[in-house]
Amino acid sequence: MQQYPKNDLAQLVIASCVAHDIEHVVISPGSRNAPLTIGFSNHKSIQTYSIVDERCAGFFALGLAQQLKQPVAVICTSGSALLNYYPAVSEAFYSDVPLVVISADRPKHLIDIGDGQTIRQENVFQNHILSSTNLKVDSKENEVEIQEALERCILKNGPIHINVPFDEPLYEVTNQILEIQNKNIKFKEEPLDVDELQNYADIWNSSTKKMVLIGTNYPDELLQIQLNKIIEDPSVIVLTETTSNVFNSNFINSIDNIIFPLENGVFEELKPEVLITLGGMIVSKKVKQFLRKYQPKHHWHIDSKKAYDTYFCLEKHFEITPQLFFSQFFFLTEEKNSGYQKYWLDIKEYRSAKHKEFLKGCSYSDLKVFETVLDSIPNNLQLQMSNSAIIRYSQLFDLKPSLSVFCNRGTSGIDGSTSTAIGASIAVNEQTVFITGDVSFFYDSNALWNKYIRKDFRIILINNDGGGIFKIIPGPKETNALSYFETTHGLSAKHLCEMFNLEYISASNLKEVNDSFKEFYSKSEVPKLLEIFTPSDENDLILKSYFKALK
Repeated sequence: MQQYPKNDLAQLVIASCVAHDIEHVVISPGSRNAPLTIGFSNHKSIQTYSIVDERCAGFFALGLAQQLKQPVAVICTSGSALLNYYPAVSEAFYSDVPLVVISADRPKHLIDIGDGQTIRQENVFQNHILSSTNLKVDSKENEVEIQEALERCILKNGPIHINVPFDEPLYEVTNQILEIQNKNIKFKEEPLDVDELQNYADIWNSSTKKMVLIGTNYPDELLQIQLNKIIEDPSVIVLTETTSNVFNSNFINSIDNIIFPLENGVFEELKPEVLITLGGMIVSKKVKQFLRKYQPKHHWHIDSKKAYDTYFCLEKHFEITPQLFFSQFFFLTEEKNSGYQKYWLDIKEYRSAKHKEFLKGCSYSDLKVFETVLDSIPNNLQLQMSNSAIIRYSQLFDLKPSLSVFCNRGTSGIDGSTSTAIGASIAVNEQTVFITGDVSFFYDSNALWNKYIRKDFRIILINNDGGGIFKIIPGPKETNALSYFETTHGLSAKHLCEMFNLEYISASNLKEVNDSFKEFYSKSEVPKLLEIFTPSDENDLILKSYFKALK
């Protein structure tokens, strides 16, 4: 017989989640959240997961929600457990991922009186949350407040927090479950006013240098078709990144390769008159510096939710999806005769030749390993990446167009990358490969304390013995405190793999790397990890030589 909590407030929270089509709930063990745990785990409409570490649980749920594009809930007990969700909450806030945080709490009369496992939980995420809802025992407003919070999560695509006070007893059960009518909340958008849009089309049509810059973006067939159309205009160039998930041979998809070696005079020629941006955060620091110094006359951002003034010259925010924007905009535009696109593509062709020439003679290093690893990845799978040097190295290469690529770029943190990748893998049919650096991997090693990892999940761990990016970026290496920026550790993932039942493979030179791929990608009964050791003292020198060779 199914058991449900006797507590009315728990029943209301569960019924509200079900009514808003929440189907996945990640639970961390505890006592104060027992009414929610009992109810969600017994509900026929809910798939539940038990993840002990709340920080890992938060990112696991974020990965699920990232791929499902619908809210996923996380549930924890009272006290400091809730605070461990904060890194995932902030990532969800800046990456527009619908995450529902539901925390159990003591009733108000037990706060700040010395009761155990008790902190001030109300509004703890106030700077990085769409909605903070603090329920009250026996309040008639609870149902309305929960509904408003969940609707905001769905319509605005972001995290919300529902704090639920429970008094003892916590474990009383019943066979009855509250039901609330399905709310069926759907995002709706209105087309833009054509007369207003015509004014911007006139600017577009009169300009000979137009740039479309795409940040983090979900794969989308319609948007791909629209961008293929826009690049037919010789006055338009499209710049993409690893996480943009759009591909065309005439797009600029390795931005740093193009921009890094350029002189000031060339920047003047490349400066756009009109800049259209869409998608999320931009990885490339070089393109940010370029567009902040050589600002376009007009910068328009297209996003149904928000627009950041990244380049300090934002003129217009079109509050609409890019797909609907372009479907209207194309009818008002005309191609313009210009050499702007060709100028960019000529530089791209030159840099591509230099890139290939350098890599042919490149010695064993992070750079050479990235070329080899990215070339090895099978088609038609999900590629998840950690932050820092991993995502930046990937930007130097053309990835296979059939891959779907994701990285936590909302806050660009190294925490939770493995947990996110594991959660994301659960939500898709295709295989997931996760590429990570050593510091990020060891930081989130509890991610492997997870019984839901798929057998075909693959981790490629590039171990350069600690924070190699701090030898690459200007500054740290010139100080006497480099050992505090780097994280030299001498660790290997071998024993972690033994503890968490992953098949372990290692490689320390190019031949071993290439020889490992057949075994690594083959079918198995357990997940696999390939640890590739690279020379810490040489990686930064080789990368700097690479950029010099591009000139």
